[in-house]
Amino acid sequence: MADTELMALTAIEAAALIADGELTSEAYVGACLDRIAAMDDDVRAFVHLDPDAALMQAQALDERQRDGEPLGALHGVPVAIKDIFDTADYPTECGSPLLKGRRPREDAAAVAQLRAAGAVIIGKTVTTECAYYHPGPTRNPHDLTRTPGGSSSGSAAAVAAEMVPLAIGSQTNGSMIRPAAFCGVYGMKPTHGAISRRGALTLSRALDHVGVFARTIGDVALMLDVLVGHDAGDADTRPVAAPDFLATAVDELPSPPRFAFVGTPFWDKADATTRAAFEELADALGDHCDAVDLPDVFAGAVDDQRVVMAVDMAHNLSGMIARGDESQSSETLRAFLAEGREISAARYLEARDNAVRYRDGIAGILSDYDAIITPATVGVAPVGEATGSPMFCSLWTLAGVPALSLPLLTGEAGLPLGLQLVGAPRDDARLLRTANWLAGRLGE
Repeated sequence: MADTELMALTAIEAAALIADGELTSEAYVGACLDRIAAMDDDVRAFVHLDPDAALMQAQALDERQRDGEPLGALHGVPVAIKDIFDTADYPTECGSPLLKGRRPREDAAAVAQLRAAGAVIIGKTVTTECAYYHPGPTRNPHDLTRTPGGSSSGSAAAVAAEMVPLAIGSQTNGSMIRPAAFCGVYGMKPTHGAISRRGALTLSRALDHVGVFARTIGDVALMLDVLVGHDAGDADTRPVAAPDFLATAVDELPSPPRFAFVGTPFWDKADATTRAAFEELADALGDHCDAVDLPDVFAGAVDDQRVVMAVDMAHNLSGMIARGDESQSSETLRAFLAEGREISAARYLEARDNAVRYRDGIAGILSDYDAIITPATVGVAPVGEATGSPMFCSLWTLAGVPALSLPLLTGEAGLPLGLQLVGAPRDDARLLRTANWLAGRLGE
Protein backbone atom coordinates (compact mmCIF):
# COMPACT_ATOMS: atom_id res chain seq x y z
CA MET A 1 0.00 0.00 0.00
CA ALA A 2 1.16 3.52 -0.74
CA ASP A 3 1.90 5.80 2.20
CA THR A 4 -1.14 7.92 1.38
CA GLU A 5 -3.35 4.82 1.63
CA LEU A 6 -1.74 3.79 4.90
CA MET A 7 -2.27 7.21 6.47
CA ALA A 8 -5.94 7.13 5.51
CA LEU A 9 -6.50 3.90 7.47
CA THR A 10 -8.44 3.99 10.70
CA ALA A 11 -6.80 2.38 13.72
CA ILE A 12 -9.34 -0.45 13.52
CA GLU A 13 -8.49 -1.07 9.87
CA ALA A 14 -4.74 -0.93 10.47
CA ALA A 15 -4.92 -3.29 13.45
CA ALA A 16 -6.96 -5.76 11.39
CA LEU A 17 -4.51 -5.66 8.48
CA ILE A 18 -1.57 -6.18 10.83
CA ALA A 19 -3.32 -9.05 12.62
CA ASP A 20 -4.11 -10.70 9.27
CA GLY A 21 -0.48 -10.44 8.16
CA GLU A 22 -1.31 -8.11 5.26
CA LEU A 23 0.62 -5.21 6.80
CA THR A 24 3.55 -5.06 9.20
CA SER A 25 3.76 -2.67 12.08
CA GLU A 26 7.19 -1.63 10.83
CA ALA A 27 5.73 -0.56 7.47
CA TYR A 28 2.83 1.26 9.07
CA VAL A 29 4.94 3.07 11.66
CA GLY A 30 7.46 3.90 8.93
CA ALA A 31 4.71 5.55 6.89
CA CYS A 32 3.66 7.59 9.93
CA LEU A 33 7.25 8.68 10.51
CA ASP A 34 7.55 9.72 6.85
CA ARG A 35 4.38 11.78 7.23
CA ILE A 36 5.73 13.41 10.39
CA ALA A 37 9.02 14.22 8.65
CA ALA A 38 7.11 15.80 5.76
CA MET A 39 4.71 17.90 7.85
CA ASP A 40 5.94 18.53 11.35
CA ASP A 41 8.35 21.33 10.51
CA ASP A 42 5.18 23.31 9.77
CA VAL A 43 2.64 21.83 12.23
CA ARG A 44 5.09 21.28 15.14
CA ALA A 45 2.94 18.70 16.88
CA PHE A 46 5.79 16.66 18.38
CA VAL A 47 8.20 17.72 21.09
CA HIS A 48 10.02 14.38 21.54
CA LEU A 49 10.42 11.96 18.64
CA ASP A 50 12.93 9.14 18.11
CA PRO A 51 12.20 7.41 14.78
CA ASP A 52 14.70 4.62 15.44
CA ALA A 53 13.13 3.83 18.81
CA ALA A 54 9.64 3.80 17.28
CA LEU A 55 10.74 1.43 14.51
CA MET A 56 12.42 -0.84 17.06
CA GLN A 57 9.12 -1.11 18.94
CA ALA A 58 7.34 -1.98 15.69
CA GLN A 59 9.95 -4.57 14.73
CA ALA A 60 9.69 -6.22 18.14
CA LEU A 61 5.90 -6.41 17.80
CA ASP A 62 6.21 -7.92 14.33
CA GLU A 63 8.62 -10.51 15.75
CA ARG A 64 6.16 -11.38 18.53
CA GLN A 65 3.47 -11.90 15.92
CA ARG A 66 5.69 -14.18 13.86
CA ASP A 67 6.36 -16.18 17.01
CA GLY A 68 2.62 -16.73 17.43
CA GLU A 69 2.21 -14.71 20.61
CA PRO A 70 -1.25 -13.27 21.41
CA LEU A 71 -2.02 -9.89 19.89
CA GLY A 72 -3.53 -6.95 21.74
CA ALA A 73 -6.32 -4.74 20.43
CA LEU A 74 -3.82 -2.09 19.23
CA HIS A 75 -1.07 -4.45 18.10
CA GLY A 76 1.36 -2.52 15.91
CA VAL A 77 -0.67 0.71 15.85
CA PRO A 78 1.18 3.97 16.68
CA VAL A 79 -0.22 6.29 19.36
CA ALA A 80 1.03 9.79 20.23
CA ILE A 81 1.26 10.82 23.89
CA LYS A 82 0.69 14.30 25.33
CA ASP A 83 3.86 15.38 27.12
CA ILE A 84 2.30 15.43 30.59
CA PHE A 85 2.16 11.61 30.73
CA ASP A 86 5.27 9.90 32.06
CA THR A 87 7.10 7.69 29.57
CA ALA A 88 10.05 5.51 30.51
CA ASP A 89 11.62 5.86 27.04
CA TYR A 90 11.04 9.57 26.39
CA PRO A 91 11.45 12.74 28.44
CA THR A 92 8.33 14.17 30.07
CA GLU A 93 8.68 17.94 30.42
CA CYS A 94 5.04 19.14 30.59
CA GLY A 95 5.74 22.09 28.31
CA SER A 96 7.79 23.80 31.04
CA PRO A 97 11.47 24.82 31.02
CA LEU A 98 11.45 23.99 34.74
CA LEU A 99 11.17 20.30 33.83
CA LYS A 100 13.63 20.33 30.93
CA GLY A 101 15.39 16.98 30.65
CA ARG A 102 13.13 15.20 33.15
CA ARG A 103 13.30 11.43 32.54
CA PRO A 104 10.68 9.33 34.38
CA ARG A 105 11.55 5.79 35.37
CA GLU A 106 8.10 4.36 34.69
CA ASP A 107 5.26 4.80 32.25
CA ALA A 108 2.06 6.52 33.31
CA ALA A 109 -0.81 4.08 33.76
CA ALA A 110 -2.44 5.06 30.46
CA VAL A 111 0.83 4.61 28.55
CA ALA A 112 1.40 1.21 30.18
CA GLN A 113 -2.10 0.12 29.16
CA LEU A 114 -1.46 1.19 25.57
CA ARG A 115 1.78 -0.79 25.47
CA ALA A 116 0.04 -3.82 26.96
CA ALA A 117 -2.49 -3.61 24.11
CA GLY A 118 0.37 -3.69 21.58
CA ALA A 119 0.51 0.00 20.70
CA VAL A 120 3.70 1.65 19.47
CA ILE A 121 4.43 4.77 21.53
CA ILE A 122 5.60 6.85 18.61
CA GLY A 123 6.49 10.06 20.45
CA LYS A 124 5.45 12.88 22.77
CA THR A 125 3.25 15.73 21.62
CA VAL A 126 3.34 19.40 22.53
CA THR A 127 1.34 20.64 25.49
CA THR A 128 0.83 24.18 26.62
CA GLU A 129 2.91 25.10 29.68
CA CYS A 130 1.87 22.72 32.50
CA ALA A 131 -1.33 22.02 30.54
CA TYR A 132 -2.56 25.57 31.18
CA TYR A 133 -3.06 28.50 28.75
CA HIS A 134 0.46 29.64 27.75
CA PRO A 135 0.74 28.23 24.20
CA GLY A 136 3.33 25.93 22.71
CA PRO A 137 4.60 26.05 19.11
CA THR A 138 1.95 23.80 17.52
CA ARG A 139 -0.08 25.18 14.61
CA ASN A 140 -3.47 24.20 13.26
CA PRO A 141 -3.07 21.83 10.26
CA HIS A 142 -6.08 23.42 8.52
CA ASP A 143 -4.54 26.90 8.63
CA LEU A 144 -1.05 27.42 10.02
CA THR A 145 -1.90 30.96 11.10
CA ARG A 146 -4.49 29.64 13.57
CA THR A 147 -4.28 27.97 16.96
CA PRO A 148 -4.84 24.22 17.34
CA GLY A 149 -6.33 24.96 20.77
CA GLY A 150 -4.90 23.95 24.10
CA SER A 151 -3.67 22.32 26.12
CA SER A 152 -3.65 19.04 24.18
CA SER A 153 -2.56 20.94 21.09
CA GLY A 154 0.04 18.57 19.67
CA SER A 155 -2.09 15.46 20.11
CA ALA A 156 -5.09 16.92 18.28
CA ALA A 157 -2.93 18.38 15.50
CA ALA A 158 -1.01 15.13 14.98
CA VAL A 159 -4.23 13.18 14.46
CA ALA A 160 -5.77 15.89 12.26
CA ALA A 161 -2.67 16.00 10.04
CA GLU A 162 -2.80 12.19 9.65
CA MET A 163 0.60 11.80 11.29
CA VAL A 164 -0.90 9.17 13.62
CA PRO A 165 -4.34 7.57 13.86
CA LEU A 166 -4.62 7.95 17.65
CA ALA A 167 -3.40 10.14 20.50
CA ILE A 168 -4.11 10.73 24.16
CA GLY A 169 -4.53 14.05 25.92
CA SER A 170 -6.06 15.49 29.04
CA GLN A 171 -8.74 17.98 30.05
CA THR A 172 -9.03 20.10 33.19
CA ASN A 173 -11.20 22.75 31.55
CA GLY A 174 -11.48 22.48 27.76
CA SER A 175 -8.19 20.87 26.77
CA MET A 176 -9.62 17.89 24.83
CA ILE A 177 -12.84 19.23 23.38
CA ARG A 178 -11.46 22.58 22.18
CA PRO A 179 -8.42 21.21 20.26
CA ALA A 180 -10.59 18.47 18.74
CA ALA A 181 -13.09 21.09 17.57
CA PHE A 182 -10.45 23.45 16.18
CA CYS A 183 -8.51 20.68 14.42
CA GLY A 184 -11.54 18.80 13.09
CA VAL A 185 -11.12 15.41 14.78
CA TYR A 186 -13.08 13.36 17.30
CA GLY A 187 -12.04 14.08 20.86
CA MET A 188 -13.60 12.51 23.93
CA LYS A 189 -13.39 13.41 27.58
CA PRO A 190 -14.97 10.41 29.33
CA THR A 191 -16.62 10.47 32.73
CA HIS A 192 -14.34 11.74 35.49
CA GLY A 193 -12.35 8.80 36.83
CA ALA A 194 -12.96 6.53 33.84
CA ILE A 195 -9.25 6.41 32.88
CA SER A 196 -6.40 6.36 35.37
CA ARG A 197 -4.35 9.54 35.73
CA ARG A 198 -1.52 7.88 37.65
CA GLY A 199 1.78 9.12 36.25
CA ALA A 200 0.29 12.23 34.62
CA LEU A 201 0.84 15.81 35.73
CA THR A 202 -1.74 16.65 38.40
CA LEU A 203 -3.47 20.00 38.09
CA SER A 204 -6.70 19.20 39.91
CA ARG A 205 -7.85 15.84 41.16
CA ALA A 206 -11.44 17.10 40.97
CA LEU A 207 -11.16 18.21 37.33
CA ASP A 208 -8.39 16.24 35.56
CA HIS A 209 -9.59 13.79 32.90
CA VAL A 210 -7.62 11.60 30.46
CA GLY A 211 -9.08 11.73 26.95
CA VAL A 212 -8.54 10.37 23.46
CA PHE A 213 -8.30 11.75 19.91
CA ALA A 214 -9.13 9.84 16.73
CA ARG A 215 -10.59 10.36 13.27
CA THR A 216 -13.58 8.03 13.74
CA ILE A 217 -16.01 7.18 16.52
CA GLY A 218 -15.01 3.53 16.23
CA ASP A 219 -11.39 4.40 16.94
CA VAL A 220 -12.43 6.46 19.98
CA ALA A 221 -14.35 3.44 21.27
CA LEU A 222 -11.38 1.15 20.63
CA MET A 223 -9.16 3.40 22.72
CA LEU A 224 -11.67 3.44 25.56
CA ASP A 225 -11.82 -0.35 25.50
CA VAL A 226 -8.07 -0.33 26.14
CA LEU A 227 -7.88 2.51 28.66
CA VAL A 228 -11.01 2.53 30.82
CA GLY A 229 -10.81 0.59 34.06
CA HIS A 230 -9.94 0.55 37.72
CA ASP A 231 -6.45 1.40 38.92
CA ALA A 232 -5.58 1.24 42.61
CA GLY A 233 -3.14 4.09 41.95
CA ASP A 234 -5.97 6.49 41.09
CA ALA A 235 -8.60 6.66 43.81
CA ASP A 236 -11.18 8.17 41.44
CA THR A 237 -11.31 5.13 39.19
CA ARG A 238 -14.01 2.62 40.10
CA PRO A 239 -13.71 -1.18 40.57
CA VAL A 240 -16.58 -2.02 38.24
CA ALA A 241 -16.73 -3.85 34.92
CA ALA A 242 -16.25 -1.60 31.92
CA PRO A 243 -18.68 -1.92 29.00
CA ASP A 244 -17.66 -3.06 25.53
CA PHE A 245 -17.32 0.41 24.05
CA LEU A 246 -16.69 -0.59 20.45
CA ALA A 247 -19.53 -3.11 20.26
CA THR A 248 -21.92 -0.60 21.84
CA ALA A 249 -20.80 2.30 19.67
CA VAL A 250 -21.57 0.51 16.41
CA ASP A 251 -24.72 -1.20 17.68
CA GLU A 252 -27.90 -0.13 15.92
CA LEU A 253 -30.26 1.95 18.02
CA PRO A 254 -33.73 0.48 18.57
CA SER A 255 -35.22 3.90 17.85
CA PRO A 256 -33.87 7.35 16.90
CA PRO A 257 -32.33 9.17 19.86
CA ARG A 258 -33.71 12.33 21.41
CA PHE A 259 -31.46 15.34 21.85
CA ALA A 260 -31.65 18.32 24.19
CA PHE A 261 -30.25 21.38 22.48
CA VAL A 262 -28.61 23.41 25.27
CA GLY A 263 -27.13 26.75 24.30
CA THR A 264 -25.89 27.16 27.91
CA PRO A 265 -25.97 30.57 29.63
CA PHE A 266 -23.14 31.63 27.30
CA TRP A 267 -25.02 31.23 24.01
CA ASP A 268 -24.67 34.95 23.27
CA LYS A 269 -20.87 34.56 23.42
CA ALA A 270 -20.88 32.20 20.42
CA ASP A 271 -20.23 33.98 17.14
CA ALA A 272 -23.00 34.47 14.61
CA THR A 273 -21.82 31.66 12.33
CA THR A 274 -21.78 29.19 15.22
CA ARG A 275 -25.25 30.18 16.40
CA ALA A 276 -26.61 29.85 12.88
CA ALA A 277 -25.00 26.44 12.37
CA PHE A 278 -26.46 25.03 15.58
CA GLU A 279 -29.90 26.49 14.95
CA GLU A 280 -29.84 24.89 11.49
CA LEU A 281 -28.76 21.58 13.06
CA ALA A 282 -31.61 21.69 15.59
CA ASP A 283 -34.07 22.38 12.77
CA ALA A 284 -32.66 19.49 10.72
CA LEU A 285 -33.15 17.09 13.62
CA GLY A 286 -36.75 18.20 13.93
CA ASP A 287 -38.77 16.10 16.38
CA HIS A 288 -35.56 14.40 17.56
CA CYS A 289 -34.35 17.62 19.21
CA ASP A 290 -35.85 19.98 21.80
CA ALA A 291 -34.47 23.29 23.01
CA VAL A 292 -33.81 23.04 26.75
CA ASP A 293 -32.87 25.95 28.98
CA LEU A 294 -30.61 25.36 31.95
CA PRO A 295 -31.67 26.82 35.30
CA ASP A 296 -30.17 30.25 35.99
CA VAL A 297 -27.87 28.80 38.65
CA PHE A 298 -25.84 27.12 35.90
CA ALA A 299 -24.54 30.54 34.86
CA GLY A 300 -22.08 30.28 37.76
CA ALA A 301 -20.39 27.16 36.41
CA VAL A 302 -17.53 28.96 34.64
CA ASP A 303 -16.62 30.87 37.79
CA ASP A 304 -16.94 27.73 39.93
CA GLN A 305 -14.70 25.77 37.57
CA ARG A 306 -12.10 28.54 37.66
CA VAL A 307 -12.16 28.60 41.47
CA VAL A 308 -11.57 24.85 41.77
CA MET A 309 -8.88 24.86 39.10
CA ALA A 310 -7.05 27.89 40.52
CA VAL A 311 -6.95 26.58 44.09
CA ASP A 312 -5.94 23.06 43.10
CA MET A 313 -3.26 24.25 40.70
CA ALA A 314 -1.87 26.63 43.31
CA HIS A 315 -1.62 23.68 45.70
CA ASN A 316 -0.10 21.29 43.16
CA LEU A 317 2.23 23.55 41.15
CA SER A 318 3.33 26.43 43.38
CA GLY A 319 6.21 24.47 44.88
CA MET A 320 7.62 23.56 41.47
CA ILE A 321 7.35 27.17 40.25
CA ALA A 322 8.93 28.55 43.43
CA ARG A 323 11.97 26.28 43.05
CA GLY A 324 12.78 27.64 39.61
CA ASP A 325 13.92 30.89 38.11
CA GLU A 326 10.88 33.18 37.71
CA SER A 327 11.78 33.73 34.06
CA GLN A 328 11.28 30.00 33.41
CA SER A 329 7.51 30.17 33.94
CA SER A 330 5.03 32.44 32.20
CA GLU A 331 3.38 35.42 33.83
CA THR A 332 0.04 33.83 32.82
CA LEU A 333 0.71 30.76 34.95
CA ARG A 334 2.21 32.66 37.87
CA ALA A 335 -0.78 35.03 37.99
CA PHE A 336 -3.25 32.14 38.00
CA LEU A 337 -1.47 30.40 40.87
CA ALA A 338 -1.44 33.67 42.81
CA GLU A 339 -5.18 33.95 42.20
CA GLY A 340 -5.68 30.46 43.57
CA ARG A 341 -3.79 31.26 46.75
CA GLU A 342 -6.14 34.18 47.46
CA ILE A 343 -9.39 32.21 47.22
CA SER A 344 -11.00 31.38 50.56
CA ALA A 345 -11.67 27.85 51.72
CA ALA A 346 -15.37 28.69 51.98
CA ARG A 347 -15.53 29.79 48.31
CA TYR A 348 -13.62 26.69 47.20
CA LEU A 349 -15.97 24.35 49.09
CA GLU A 350 -18.97 26.20 47.70
CA ALA A 351 -17.69 25.62 44.16
CA ARG A 352 -17.15 21.92 44.88
CA ASP A 353 -20.70 21.64 46.26
CA ASN A 354 -22.06 23.42 43.19
CA ALA A 355 -20.30 20.88 40.96
CA VAL A 356 -22.43 18.13 42.50
CA ARG A 357 -25.59 20.17 41.89
CA TYR A 358 -24.62 20.72 38.26
CA ARG A 359 -23.97 17.00 37.77
CA ASP A 360 -27.32 16.09 39.30
CA GLY A 361 -29.07 18.71 37.16
CA ILE A 362 -27.47 17.36 33.99
CA ALA A 363 -28.45 13.81 34.94
CA GLY A 364 -32.01 15.05 35.42
CA ILE A 365 -32.13 16.52 31.91
CA LEU A 366 -30.70 13.33 30.47
CA SER A 367 -33.36 11.18 32.09
CA ASP A 368 -35.56 12.44 29.22
CA TYR A 369 -32.93 12.63 26.47
CA ASP A 370 -30.12 10.52 25.06
CA ALA A 371 -27.61 13.36 24.84
CA ILE A 372 -27.18 17.10 25.06
CA ILE A 373 -26.12 18.99 21.92
CA THR A 374 -24.14 22.15 22.55
CA PRO A 375 -21.26 24.06 20.92
CA ALA A 376 -17.73 22.91 21.64
CA THR A 377 -16.29 26.41 21.19
CA VAL A 378 -17.42 29.97 20.53
CA GLY A 379 -16.35 29.62 16.88
CA VAL A 380 -13.62 28.28 14.63
CA ALA A 381 -9.95 28.36 15.64
CA PRO A 382 -8.83 31.98 16.06
CA VAL A 383 -5.81 33.42 14.28
CA GLY A 384 -2.74 33.82 16.46
CA GLU A 385 -1.32 32.11 19.51
CA ALA A 386 -4.25 32.45 21.93
CA THR A 387 -5.67 28.97 22.46
CA GLY A 388 -9.34 30.03 22.44
CA SER A 389 -12.06 30.22 25.05
CA PRO A 390 -13.05 27.05 26.96
CA MET A 391 -16.35 28.50 28.25
CA PHE A 392 -18.47 25.91 26.42
CA CYS A 393 -16.50 23.14 28.15
CA SER A 394 -16.22 24.38 31.74
CA LEU A 395 -19.62 23.20 32.99
CA TRP A 396 -19.28 19.65 31.68
CA THR A 397 -15.73 19.32 33.01
CA LEU A 398 -16.69 20.61 36.46
CA ALA A 399 -19.64 18.19 36.54
CA GLY A 400 -17.41 15.29 35.45
CA VAL A 401 -19.82 14.07 32.76
CA PRO A 402 -18.70 12.55 29.44
CA ALA A 403 -18.32 14.91 26.48
CA LEU A 404 -17.41 14.29 22.87
CA SER A 405 -16.51 16.74 20.09
CA LEU A 406 -17.65 15.64 16.63
CA PRO A 407 -16.17 17.22 13.46
CA LEU A 408 -19.52 17.42 11.68
CA LEU A 409 -20.01 21.15 11.11
CA THR A 410 -18.07 23.87 9.31
CA GLY A 411 -17.75 27.54 10.08
CA GLU A 412 -15.89 30.54 8.73
CA ALA A 413 -13.80 29.82 5.62
CA GLY A 414 -14.85 26.16 5.73
CA LEU A 415 -12.87 25.57 8.93
CA PRO A 416 -13.94 22.84 11.40
CA LEU A 417 -16.65 23.76 13.90
CA GLY A 418 -17.02 21.30 16.74
CA LEU A 419 -20.36 19.83 17.73
CA GLN A 420 -20.25 18.79 21.38
CA LEU A 421 -22.35 15.91 22.68
CA VAL A 422 -22.71 15.49 26.44
CA GLY A 423 -23.94 12.37 28.21
CA ALA A 424 -25.00 11.29 31.66
CA PRO A 425 -22.31 10.32 34.21
CA ARG A 426 -20.79 6.88 33.48
CA ASP A 427 -22.96 6.56 30.35
CA ASP A 428 -19.99 6.90 27.99
CA ALA A 429 -20.80 3.89 25.81
CA ARG A 430 -24.35 5.08 25.22
CA LEU A 431 -22.99 8.51 24.32
CA LEU A 432 -20.76 6.93 21.66
CA ARG A 433 -23.69 4.99 20.20
CA THR A 434 -25.77 8.17 20.05
CA ALA A 435 -22.85 10.02 18.43
CA ASN A 436 -22.51 7.27 15.84
CA TRP A 437 -26.19 7.66 14.93
CA LEU A 438 -25.82 11.42 14.66
CA ALA A 439 -22.70 11.17 12.50
CA GLY A 440 -24.53 8.80 10.19
CA ARG A 441 -27.59 11.04 10.06
CA LEU A 442 -25.61 14.17 9.23
CA GLY A 443 -23.54 12.28 6.69
CA GLU A 444 -26.61 11.14 4.75
